[in-house]
Parts: sequence; structure tokens; C-alpha cells
Amino acid sequence: MLIKNIFSGLLIFFLKLFLEVKENTSRDLGNPKNILIVRQHNQFGDLLASVSLFRAIKETFPESKITIILSRQNYRGVYQNEFIDEYFLFDKTKLFNFAYFTELRTILKKKYDVCITPSTVSISSTSLLLMRFLNSKIRIGPNSLDGKVNKYKFLFDRRINLDWNQSPDSHVADFELDIVRPFNISTSEFTSSIPINDSDIKTAKAFLQSINYSKDKKLIGLHVGAGKNENKWSLENYYKLIGRLNSKYPATFYLTGTDADKEEINFVKNNLDFPINKFDDNSVNELASLISLSNLFITNDTGVMHVAGTTSTPQISIFGFTNPFRWSPLGKDKFFIRKSDFINDVTVDDVYEMCKEILI
Repeated sequence: MLIKNIFSGLLIFFLKLFLEVKENTSRDLGNPKNILIVRQHNQFGDLLASVSLFRAIKETFPESKITIILSRQNYRGVYQNEFIDEYFLFDKTKLFNFAYFTELRTILKKKYDVCITPSTVSISSTSLLLMRFLNSKIRIGPNSLDGKVNKYKFLFDRRINLDWNQSPDSHVADFELDIVRPFNISTSEFTSSIPINDSDIKTAKAFLQSINYSKDKKLIGLHVGAGKNENKWSLENYYKLIGRLNSKYPATFYLTGTDADKEEINFVKNNLDFPINKFDDNSVNELASLISLSNLFITNDTGVMHVAGTTSTPQISIFGFTNPFRWSPLGKDKFFIRKSDFINDVTVDDVYEMCKEILI
């Protein structure tokens, strides 16, 4: 730890020595035409919540072009988004690939009027370094986060303090705008969105046809996995809930996920006394399409929760440690259940009773 701290201190010292930018306290951006957003860290849900930021920029500067730098892990959340004009996928492992580096260098050398690096639960030093090397007149980033000073604030000139503590229950889509509010950029619409085209609908309908789904039945989807163990509701709870719903409603059920959720999906399937379908390894847009055709979607607090949140389908999100007022999807028929920091304090009865209210 000591060696790591010494190395970090030396790195910051030399970066500051050669790359420091003088702070500019002006909050006038003029009328920017080319705006770049660096959002290359891997938080999928955070990125979907950033749609409010993209929307606010377009509403304030409708003639502007938005370019965004993303990671390969999170780009699916906003690919083909209506507010974004150009994408670049940042991949550290390819920096020594000549063709890739040339492409990155082209992005860095373009002239931007404004560059923005948002932050929610953490500050990405890589994003800030990328922003520093961009050819931009104005660079906006976090001066501090929740009272903790950003050690890399010298890399940009417009420095904004971000603090969840000012409004602990504000939604992440609202908090995302705090980085640009001082520049009179805002919106009143915080919902996220995922574009769905005819091909996505066709894929979803083909899946429903393959499982012999009939419209006289309820269509109920569930996502039983999550990236963090503390966000996983008990698999036993899930198969008990499915069994109870199946005994009450004429319904067709499906489970969503990827290879990362394979064990959880199989466990639930193997503990049911009737067959259940799975819709896995599809694109985010195809998943959103299937959920949009459903009567109910039930999910843990995870990335798929945010995907479902972009649809108008009634949704139940199960929370434990995370604050649902910050992170649960916004909109009509979007419900959450939380009892404590321990997600399994939520019972099967709790979720079942809410399902009954929705499926009346």
C-alpha cells in the first residue's frame, strides 16, 4: 500500500508538472457546436442514466454535435441513441495497436468546443487524462465528489463540485446534470431510452413464436442475476415466486441473462416443475424490445433493471444495499421493493402481492 501511494503521488506530481491547466471560473460556454463526452468507465447503469445529460445538451444547443468516448463494456447502453452523433470505443489493451492508436489520435486531434467528463459514484482518472489530451477549448470535470477533492482536477479548466449529500435521495439521472447545471444546461425529462427498430421487434416476436406464446396469457420476464452478490435476491425466492404466479395466472415466463448468469438461470429452471424459457445473449435493443411486449418484468438491482426501465412495461425492482430513490427506474408503473440493506429481507410474499396489484 505504501509503495502504491508513493507511486500515485509521483504520478500526480509529474502529470501536474507537465499537464496542469489553469482554472477558469467563467460559466459562459458561448454557443458550442462540437461537444465531446468521455464516459469510458464500465458502469452500465450510470451510462443509461446519462441519457438525461445528452438530452439536456441537445435541448440547450440543438445545433450541436455530440461525440462520446465509451468502453466496450458499456457502449451497448447508448448505442444508436437519438442524442448521440458519433461514438468511439476506448480500449486500453489496444493502445499499442498502430491502427487503433491512429484512430484514437484522430479523435483526440479533432477540434471540440467543449469536453465533459461526468462522474456519479467515482471519478475516472483515465477519463480525465483522455480529456486533457483532447483538442478542446473548454474542459469540464469534477473538482470534488461528495466533499473529497479530485486529485486530478488540474487536468481541466472548468471545475465543478459534485455532492450527493446535498440531496441524498436525488435520482442519478438528476445528479448527472449537476456537472453542467452551472452552465445553464438542464432538462425536465430524466427518463432514459433505448432505440428499438423493426429488426429488434422481429427478433422478440420470433422468440415468442418459438416458445408458442399466446396473447391470451400474461407474459412475465425475470432477471435473476446481478453483477454484485449483495444485489442478488435469493434464487429460491425466485423459483417460489414463479411457481406461485404460475398457479394463479395463465402466464408464459422467460428468464434473461448472459453467460455470466448461466448458473443462476439453470438453477431456477431446474427447480420448477414446469418448463420456463430463456432469452439470453441478445443485444440490449432486442432485450428492451422483448420486455416492451411483456405484461410484467421483475429484476434485481442491476444493469438489466435500467434496460427494462426504458420501456413502458410495469416493472418491479428488488433492492437491498443500494438506495432505490437514486437508482430505480423512473416513470409510470415502475415500482421497487426494499426493506433493509439485506436484499433477502424482501420476502416472496412482498413481491407476489405487488405482482397481484399489477396483473389485475
